[in-house]
Amino acid sequence: MNGKTALGALLVLVGGLAALKFFNVNFGVIFSLLLPFILIGFGILGWVNGRKWIGGALAAIGGFMLLGKLGGLLMLIVAVGLILIGLSLFKSSGRRSY
Repeated sequence: MNGKTALGALLVLVGGLAALKFFNVNFGVIFSLLLPFILIGFGILGWVNGRKWIGGALAAIGGFMLLGKLGGLLMLIVAVGLILIGLSLFKSSGRRSY
């Protein structure tokens, strides 16, 4: 693909997204979830190609962004874990005889 074809494809994509926004179709949530994965992918690609500093930085930025997006899910996992640990402590304290 030469430069003019790539530029044409990019302009069609940007114009299409602008037209969809006119019709109240919003891809903001999808793009906000995709961007961290794209950065992590570029970071891994840079790491493999020998640009370890840039690759590591991109992967770290993508990881921190993903951590921010999945913060609610991580808190849910921590809450379920704490509940399970608490229940296991209740069960184990009833079995002891002094």
